Amino acid sequence: MQPIIDASPPKWHLGHTTWFFEKLFLEEFKQDYKVFHPDYSYVFNSYYETVGKRVLRTNRGNLSRPSVDEVYAYRKYVDEQIVEFLHSNLDLSPDQKKILEIGIQHEQQHQELFLYDIKYILGTNPLFPEYQKKIKPGPSNKARPAKFLAVERGIYDIGYHGEEFCYDNELGRHQVYLHDFEISDQLVTNEAYMEFIEAGGYQKFQYWYSDAWDWVNRENKQAPFHWHNIDGQWHIYTLNGLEKIDPFEPVSHVSQFEAAAYANWKGLRLPTEFEWEVACNLHEPTIPADSNFVEKNLFKPFSPENDLQFYGQLWEWTNSAYLPYPYFKTETGALGEYNGKFMVNQMVLRGGSYATPRDHIRPTYRNFFYPHLNWHFTGIRLARHI
Repeated sequence: MQPIIDASPPKWHLGHTTWFFEKLFLEEFKQDYKVFHPDYSYVFNSYYETVGKRVLRTNRGNLSRPSVDEVYAYRKYVDEQIVEFLHSNLDLSPDQKKILEIGIQHEQQHQELFLYDIKYILGTNPLFPEYQKKIKPGPSNKARPAKFLAVERGIYDIGYHGEEFCYDNELGRHQVYLHDFEISDQLVTNEAYMEFIEAGGYQKFQYWYSDAWDWVNRENKQAPFHWHNIDGQWHIYTLNGLEKIDPFEPVSHVSQFEAAAYANWKGLRLPTEFEWEVACNLHEPTIPADSNFVEKNLFKPFSPENDLQFYGQLWEWTNSAYLPYPYFKTETGALGEYNGKFMVNQMVLRGGSYATPRDHIRPTYRNFFYPHLNWHFTGIRLARHI
């Protein structure tokens, strides 16, 4: 199924991540490699102009063939070819290592997108079927007053510095000057966001960007995505099915438009991506052991008592446009299309979500989406000048 353009059919994710290894690694480096199927490059190419034509994103839902079983056979074939290559080539070249690493990181991204899309497909089904049956209750959400963490004005380093993997959009380490500011020590909760709804936040244009106000009216927005008012009681669709909203759980599935409007209503603002990175490095420089990533298998955010929530839980909207850092260099070949060509009209998110693999995230990771989107796992952290 593909109910909207942004949500790809789940089996397409399986095929596309497989295609990445076949097209960019095996066809390039494995001598006499035979592709699994001559049409699959056309079917599973996402947006790489460098490697040829592709099925339009809007038409992925029309792919009744190949079947799921055929896609799994494709994955098995490519896996076997990769393993065979690695066994016979113990000394990989730097280019081979690089593409393998990016392929693995790319698959982790699609593992997360896979859950976004499954939740959209099931959550827009009138029967609200659960993705998994909850075996045990998740941790209890705790109410605690929001406090603000101070960061002094100064010149700070931004961007990745180290020997491990990072994406090219994190490179171009540079310095920025930040004024004194404070950032909240937790994410905005459902209870806090309900106050915005009850105060008529979705009916008052003065809190919204012009484009955002057009979006509110065009889409008839009244609440975050996956929220349902049933007999006067707010519910939310989760991957465990439809549940009554927990007031102390972090509010999720908000667009950047909604996050910015809420901040404006509070007399506050969203942090810039630079403020977020600096605050994270100062106040939570290492990932807490109990952070809520996909390995926890909770499939929803929660509010722990002693966690600043910079990592996992929900991707946090910033007020920064997705732009190249100084010294950014576009890669040659197909990999040059991975990030750089999307650096316009999108906004940066930081921190990861409950669907992100733990070893995939770091303080410098720059996620990016269009500001009106809300089907992914997003939340709000507030900031203010001092």
